[in-house]
Amino acid sequence: MSVDTAFCPEIVKYLKKGMYDIVVLTVLASPTALLAAYTLQHRKIPYYYEGDGGFAGQASGVKATLKRYIIRAAEKCLSSSKEFDRYCMTYGAKPENIIRYPFTSVKKADCLTEKLTAEEKKQWKEEFGVAEECAVISVGQFIPRKGMDLLLHCCKDLPENTGVYIVGGTPPQEYLAICEENHLQNVHFLDFMPKDRLMKFFRAMDIFVLFTREDIWGLVINEAMAAGLPVISTDRCIAALELIRNGEEGYIVVNEDLEQMKKALLALTESSERREEMSAGAIDRIQSYTIENMAAEHNRIFTQKGNRS
Repeated sequence: MSVDTAFCPEIVKYLKKGMYDIVVLTVLASPTALLAAYTLQHRKIPYYYEGDGGFAGQASGVKATLKRYIIRAAEKCLSSSKEFDRYCMTYGAKPENIIRYPFTSVKKADCLTEKLTAEEKKQWKEEFGVAEECAVISVGQFIPRKGMDLLLHCCKDLPENTGVYIVGGTPPQEYLAICEENHLQNVHFLDFMPKDRLMKFFRAMDIFVLFTREDIWGLVINEAMAAGLPVISTDRCIAALELIRNGEEGYIVVNEDLEQMKKALLALTESSERREEMSAGAIDRIQSYTIENMAAEHNRIFTQKGNRS
């Protein structure tokens, strides 16, 4: 059963006990979330809403009504980004009731504090058997939304000695057909990796690409930046919009615009100097996006709530 359809009527029993200083709802429009929101509002118990991301769409229809029912009544909304601020306001949140927090999946220990030297990069490439001088990586499920097909269409004119590593399992026939049609000899499909191994593998790479058609965050971008990789992603990825200043830590391209995608990819694969500059920028940018900082910010928010009560 998915989260969106799960129903747990026992939530009412726990909420009626009134033993909680702070209640945070994190799911919208599921039967359980709606029942919880109704119970809290009916008993005049304040609650927070927290989300990791979302694009503000047309606020109409049944789903929009249900989202508005939860968000509009929330005392505070914890938001991961400017884009999610707009999402919350679309469904009734007041700007003054939105609190930003850093959303991430990386610990402080995961984050490089300075660029890898050329010798260190060489050692990581040797450890993982990466032979190419410039290695591009993308990570994600092999589903249309992740845009791996878009990346493959950009690989034909890459410089010699550039490899493209796509981590996501067994490639579907569609991807293999694109490779065959374009005579792509530089593309490597890899199975999913445990996170600790993936974080090490990133260090053997030079560029991270996520041509997603939509990601309400995209934690793999945090992880790639923690390894010092410049990032190319689309304007439909909230992590990219929040973490990347176009031309500094990487590039943000228009979704589905193959020409922009190819141009950005060539700009980085053809210039080791630009990659070095953006690597330093990515490392600097990600330092505040650690699990430790995320926890500390939540502690600060909840402590303030407790002090007001």
